Amino acid sequence: MAEKRDYYEILGVARDADSRALKNGYRRLAKKLHPDVSKDEGAEARFKEINEAYGVLSDAEKRAAYDSYGHEGLRGMGGMDFSGGFPFDDIFDQFFGGFGGTRRGGRRGPRRGPDLRYDLTITFEEAVQGATREIEITRPETCSRCKGSRAEPGTAPSRCSQCNGSGEVRQVRQTFLGSMVNVSTCPNCRGSGEAVSSPCTQCRGQGQENTSRKLSVNVPAGVDDETQIRLSGEGAPGELGGPNGNLYVVLSVKPHAFFRRRQTDIIIELEINISQATLGAEVMAPTIDGEEELRIPPGTQPGDMFRLRGRGVPHVRGGSRGDQIVIAGVAVPTEMTAEQRRLLSELGETFENGAKPREHRHKKGFFEQMREVFGL
Repeated sequence: MAEKRDYYEILGVARDADSRALKNGYRRLAKKLHPDVSKDEGAEARFKEINEAYGVLSDAEKRAAYDSYGHEGLRGMGGMDFSGGFPFDDIFDQFFGGFGGTRRGGRRGPRRGPDLRYDLTITFEEAVQGATREIEITRPETCSRCKGSRAEPGTAPSRCSQCNGSGEVRQVRQTFLGSMVNVSTCPNCRGSGEAVSSPCTQCRGQGQENTSRKLSVNVPAGVDDETQIRLSGEGAPGELGGPNGNLYVVLSVKPHAFFRRRQTDIIIELEINISQATLGAEVMAPTIDGEEELRIPPGTQPGDMFRLRGRGVPHVRGGSRGDQIVIAGVAVPTEMTAEQRRLLSELGETFENGAKPREHRHKKGFFEQMREVFGL
């Protein structure tokens, strides 16, 4: 095997050449040696060689390895197999945009339709328990009159005169490298290769029309704000026979009057009166499934928390439910009858003076418990 030539020698630049000098050296040789320009024997092989050299020296990491260890330093760095053609043709395209005659086009094939979005607001109960909702959307559909042909029934599309049925138009310009061709989708037929002389009167030659459609959406239990439900194939229709896109239903959950949510737990504040907090009581606590009996122990303090197992939010992918956290709040009466005032006053005289500093208690306080519940 012949020994590889020095990359700097190939590009005709000094070893301390900066990126600008490397680029200028590459451009100069590429203009001269590209196979579509030069007919000299060996031009193709030399063009591969300058692409390889520029591909290494324009990459800072590869250049450093090459400067230190030569060609051996590039082993295992990737991108160094040049036996299969022109791996660095994209480098040339960055400078010159490609050569004419190297690409053949054709009319566009079927394309999948765009995805659509629908915003759906649900209640807190629906988010926790699941629901089935009916929605109505307006979306493009294949025209019922022309069946998507874009032509008035009784007529037929003809070959597009602008692209001659290819679906593409080419613009040719002359440069010092020869003829340069820019290929783009035909604006007249939008890539179909067919022109419509008598457009459909219903869709005005678009092949689609906006139609209202009712759909059933299954909302699974345990969803939350911004949950997306995908309805496959319910998006906009595709082009040239392509499949429909998808419809994404994005959920928004209404706030509840007294339930709040933290992941799969439901939090509620429950007010009890002074007597219940002091003496203890059996009370009915509301849950998402209905009322449930809750035991309030004697001496309950404001902010004490109680857990109802399995009364929270189901995991959206199935499995167990979270819990409901009940936070006790003691309601201090603001209005009382004369008899209530008398009885409360007599009871107060039996207690010690309450106006004194409170000793530190080892029991977790309200804010500590709140931090645990809400992960603060």
